[in-house]
Amino acid sequence: MNIREQQEAYEKQFLSPYAAHSVDSKGRDRQEEPCDMRTIYQRDRDRILHSKSFRRLIHKTQVFLSPEGDHYRTRLTHTLEVSQIARTIARSLRLNEALTEAIALGHDLGHTPFGHTGEEALNTVCETGFWHEKQSVRIVEFLEKGGQGLNLTKEVRDGILNHRTNAHPSTLEGQIVRLSDKIAYINHDIDDAIRGKILTEEEIPKEYTTVLGTTVKERLNHIIHDIVKQSAEKPNIVMSKEFAEAMKGLRKFMFQSVYTNSAAKSEEKKAKNMIIALYHYYLDNIELLPSEYIYMMEEKNQTKVQVVCDYIAGMTDSYSIAKFKEIFEPRAWKG
Repeated sequence: MNIREQQEAYEKQFLSPYAAHSVDSKGRDRQEEPCDMRTIYQRDRDRILHSKSFRRLIHKTQVFLSPEGDHYRTRLTHTLEVSQIARTIARSLRLNEALTEAIALGHDLGHTPFGHTGEEALNTVCETGFWHEKQSVRIVEFLEKGGQGLNLTKEVRDGILNHRTNAHPSTLEGQIVRLSDKIAYINHDIDDAIRGKILTEEEIPKEYTTVLGTTVKERLNHIIHDIVKQSAEKPNIVMSKEFAEAMKGLRKFMFQSVYTNSAAKSEEKKAKNMIIALYHYYLDNIELLPSEYIYMMEEKNQTKVQVVCDYIAGMTDSYSIAKFKEIFEPRAWKG
């Protein structure tokens, strides 16, 4: 028995009957020889971690566009915080931690530059629409490795696709990531908003802090404990009614106080106009796309609209600004 088989046997013996056991995976679209050390979900986690799309998340906006300061969250640090919360819950409930981690690390791979602002811009102009969760799946199924994709398991792709609030992941591990995403962004966005002097802890309504806690540390601790307590030995991942209502209220408060705040969002219109301008420019000058995108059209039968969206969505904040300046800003003439 090799190391992977030992781990699979351990899962069968010690994980919850509600866990997604590695040996029961629905598998990959393309058959592969199993690894002798890692389970199928551990391999998925590693493939995401080593992908180019994952590395680019470090230079993509979470909430605050181009903040001055080293401690504001980026899309990468958000992803890591989601992963940490989700792994803690999965381990406590004896669910599959490797599957949970793979879904968490991959859930935002398809995010555009400038976060949801960029996503809204592309969704406005792209005739087929644009949603970051679908783009995340497109990345792992197709775009990575020059059109080969990462060949991830169906369970990981399902969790990535269904991580939004109103979605329904097919595994409890996916349900954990869906909740952890919300837990992470609400709490770290409070922290960033306080750092940016947009909000103070005292301004958060007491009806929510009384239940959830008065610091980020307290809130994370209380929410995670509530989920574990309410979900233990059950076929669903849930919160108590009291905590769920407090979280819903806190999220609504954040939308009113931070996510639509003029100070936090002062540059959004510029970013949105820039993304739209880049989209139309490359659609009209398709031959100027990098060679790998030309290859996608000529050899993989991808449409112009799709590859332009792929290219822009894959940009980091700084790269998109640099391309915009290169294309649209006049340069001094040199004789």
